[in-house]
Amino acid sequence: MEIPSKYIPNQVENRWYEYWMQNGYFHSEPDNREPFTIVIPPPNVTGVLHMGHMLNNTLQDVLTRRARLMGKNACWVPGTDHASIATEAKVVARLKEQGINKADISRDDFLKHAWEWKNEYGGVILEQLKKLGCSCDWDRTAFTMDDNMSKSVTKVFIDLFDKGLIYRGYRMVNWDPEAQTTLSDEEVIYEERQGLLYYVAYQIEGSAEKVTIATTRPETILGDTAICINPNDERFKHLKGKNVIVPICNRVIPIIEDEYVDIEFGTGCLKITPAHDMNDKALGEKHNLETIDIFNADATLNSFGLHYEGQDRFVVRKAISKELEEKGSLVKTENYINKVGTSERTKAVIEPRLSDQWFLKMENLVKPAIAGVLDSDDIQFFPKKFENMYRHWMSNVRDWNISRQLWWGQRIPAFYYGDGQDDFVVAETIEDALKLAQEKSYNDKLTLENLRQDEDVVDTWFSSWLWPMTVFNGILEPDNKDINYYYPTSDLVTAPDIIFFWVARMIISGYEYRDERPFKNVYFTGIVRDKQRRKMSKSLGNSPDALKLIDDYGADGVRVGLLLSSAAGNDLMFDEDLCQQGKNFSNKIWNGFRLVEGWEVADIPQPESAKLGIEWYHAKFNQTLVEIEDHFGKFRISDALMATYKLVWDDYSSWLLEIVKPAYQQPIDKTTYAAVIAILEQNLKVLHPFMPFLTEEIWQHIAKRSPEEALIVAEWPKIETVNDVLVKEFEFASEVVSGIRNIRKEKNIPMKEALEVSVLNEEQVAEKWDDLICKLTNVSAISYVDAAVEGALTFRVKSNEYFIPVGGAIDVAAEIQKIQEELKYTKGFLQSVQKKLSNERFVNNAPEQVVAIEKQKAADAEAKIETLEKSLASMS
Repeated sequence: MEIPSKYIPNQVENRWYEYWMQNGYFHSEPDNREPFTIVIPPPNVTGVLHMGHMLNNTLQDVLTRRARLMGKNACWVPGTDHASIATEAKVVARLKEQGINKADISRDDFLKHAWEWKNEYGGVILEQLKKLGCSCDWDRTAFTMDDNMSKSVTKVFIDLFDKGLIYRGYRMVNWDPEAQTTLSDEEVIYEERQGLLYYVAYQIEGSAEKVTIATTRPETILGDTAICINPNDERFKHLKGKNVIVPICNRVIPIIEDEYVDIEFGTGCLKITPAHDMNDKALGEKHNLETIDIFNADATLNSFGLHYEGQDRFVVRKAISKELEEKGSLVKTENYINKVGTSERTKAVIEPRLSDQWFLKMENLVKPAIAGVLDSDDIQFFPKKFENMYRHWMSNVRDWNISRQLWWGQRIPAFYYGDGQDDFVVAETIEDALKLAQEKSYNDKLTLENLRQDEDVVDTWFSSWLWPMTVFNGILEPDNKDINYYYPTSDLVTAPDIIFFWVARMIISGYEYRDERPFKNVYFTGIVRDKQRRKMSKSLGNSPDALKLIDDYGADGVRVGLLLSSAAGNDLMFDEDLCQQGKNFSNKIWNGFRLVEGWEVADIPQPESAKLGIEWYHAKFNQTLVEIEDHFGKFRISDALMATYKLVWDDYSSWLLEIVKPAYQQPIDKTTYAAVIAILEQNLKVLHPFMPFLTEEIWQHIAKRSPEEALIVAEWPKIETVNDVLVKEFEFASEVVSGIRNIRKEKNIPMKEALEVSVLNEEQVAEKWDDLICKLTNVSAISYVDAAVEGALTFRVKSNEYFIPVGGAIDVAAEIQKIQEELKYTKGFLQSVQKKLSNERFVNNAPEQVVAIEKQKAADAEAKIETLEKSLASMS
C-alpha cells in the first residue's frame, strides 16, 4: 500500500470508523472476560455537539479504548435524554411557527409532533460523536423514553409510592413561568442582580400614622395579607392588634407579631405575602393568614392584580412603583443587589408558587449513598475534593419535587376517581387502577370512564437516575444476564455541575434497587471556558463549531488539544492553538513513520550505537509506561497523554530515530529496522486511546493485518523490568550531545566539519555511550584527559568538563570578550540574588518554595561563573 506524503485526516477517519463498525469491535456481549462498563451521560435529544460534549466523550473513549486493549470486555452504552422542558419548548415553538397553539390540540396530537421532532433531530448528536471517534456500542443505543425505559420509570414510581416514599402535597415550589412547570431546587440557579429596594408606606386603619416596609417586589403588595413586627421591638408596641390598609388595593390587613422579624434589618416591619414567599407561607400558616395568589401561570397578574390584570410582573413592577409614588405611598428607593433564582433550562426568573405536586422523601433514601462515598471506598470521586460538595448536599437534602407540568415525558401513573384530596390510586394501567379505586372507595360501580390520569409527567432526572440499570433492563428484569454481567459499571465521566441532578441520584437508586453501587469511579471533568474564562455557550457566541474543528485539525488533533490542557476537575481554557498542537503532533508521528518506511534494509552488522539506543528506548518506554499506568489509575488522563506525548515526540522521534538513522543514502541493518518497527507498534498501542484514527492508519500500513489483528483489539503493552541505570546514563549522554550541538550552533560550526572532544572525566561515565555521542554530533573521537585543555571551548555536564579545541574559524579575541561580558552579567545577577537572600525580612516572610527557588538561582549562577572563568583561563 502506497504511503501518502501527508497525513490528511478527512481522507482516513471515515474509512477506519466504518471498518471498526463493520467488524463489530464496539459491540459487547457477556462472556468470560472482565467487563469494563461505562454509560454515557445522555445528552439532550435536542442537542448538538459542543465543547463540553467533546471533552467528556473524548475522555470516555480514551478509557474505553484502553480497556479494550487491556483485554477487557469493553461496553460503552450511548443514548440520549428526552429533556422534558427543553424538548417541549422546541416543539411548542415549532408548532407556533405552523400557526398551532399547544393549548388548542390534544395531548396525543402534541406527542405525535414531539416524536416527529425526536425522530428528525434526536440522532444528530450521536452521529456527531462518531466523527470524534467515539467507540460506543451503537447496538445498545438507548433513549430515556424507550418503551422499557418508561415502563421502568412507572414501576419505580409505583414501588416508591407503595413504600410511602412518594406523596402528593400542596407545597410552595419553584415555578418556571416560561416553561410553565415546577422545578426542583437543583434546577434553580441563583444570580446576583442589580435591582431596587422600595420603601412603601402603609396607613394604620383609623389613624394618620403610617408604617414603612421595604421590598424588592412592590407588585406583590397586591397579595399582602399581614404586616409583621417583632414583639420585642419597642418602636412598634403601640401597633399591637391594629390593622393597616394596603396601598392601591385598599385591603385591610392585620398587624401580627412574630420573633421571626429581625429588629435590626430594614425598617423592622415585614410585609407578609403567603402565596409568593416560602418564609411568608410558613408565617401565614402559623398565624392563620389568608393566602392570595396574584399571578397566572405565565407570571402575568390575575384578577387580584386589579387594573394590572394580564400584564407581566416586571411591567407591573415599574408601573406600580410609579402609582405608589403618585399616591404618596412610595417613601424612597435604593439600589440593591439581590440574589435572583432563575430556571436552569429557560433562564426565566423563578416564581415561588403554591401548588399540588408529587414529592419523593429523600431523608432515608440517601443514607446508603452517603456511606458508599464518604464512609467507604465503595465509590471514589476524582478529584477527591468533590466529596465535600457531595457531603454538603446529601446532608441537607430536601424532598425531591418529581412532577412537571408538561406532556413530553413519562406520565405520572396516578388515577383520580373523585374530588377528595385522597381520591386517587397509583397503578401501572388504568385497568389495574380501576380495581384499586373500587376497593379503596368501596364502590364497585366505578368504571374506566370515572377515572382520569394525572396530567403531569415525572422530572426528566427521575428517568435518568435509573440509567445504569435501565440500559441493561435491570428494573423490569432484575436478574437478566446483561445486568448481572455489566452492573455495577466501572467508570462514570461527567461534569461537576450535575453532581446533584444526576450523580448523587444514580448512587441513591443503585443502592435502593440493586443494593450496590452503580459505578466504581466518578471522574469529574472541568468546564470548558474561553480565554476570558467565560463558560462557552451559544448565547455568548464564544463556542466554536465542534465539527469545523474536526474538519480543520482532524479528530485526533482536537482530542489531543482538549486533553493536553484538561486536568481533572479543573476548568479548561480552550484555545484553537491547542488543536493546532494536536495536529502538529499527528504530523510529527506520520513523518516519523514515513522516515522509517523509506529506509532501505540490508543484511549488514548492527552498529553498537543503534543497539545501545534500542536498549535505552526499551528502558525508557517501560519507565514511561509505569508513569502512564499510575496516571490512569488516578484518573489523571491529561497527564497520561502528556507522558505519552513526551515519549513519542522527544524520546522516540527526536532521539531514537536520530540514533538509528543510517548515513545518507546508506541502508539500515535488518536487526535495527525490525526493532524500530516493533517499538513503533508499541508506541501506537499507547497512543491509540488518544489518537485512534492516525494510529490505526499507521498500524495497517506497517503490515497487512487480518481483522483480528487490528490495532483497536491489539494487546496493551506489559510493563517489563525498568533499567533505571540505563535511562540515567542516557540522560547524561544526551546532555553531552546537547552541549556539543549548542557550541556548533553558537560558533556556526557546520555539522559536516568533524570535531574532537576531550573530557575531564570526574563523573566516571560509562564510555559505551561514546559511539552514540559521536554519531549524533559528528565527533571523530572522544579522549579522556587528566587536566584542562588549553585554548578550547568548554561546557560542563554535572562534574565533567568537555573541551573542544579552538579551530582557525573562531575569533579567539571576540570569544574572550563574549565570555567576559557574560561573566560580568552573571556576577551582577548573583550579587542581586545574594542581596535578596541576605534580607532577613524576605527569608522569614516569603513562602518556603520561593526562598528555595532564589537559593537555586544563586547556586546555578555560582556554577556558571566557575565554568566561564575556566573557559576564560583556557583561552588566555
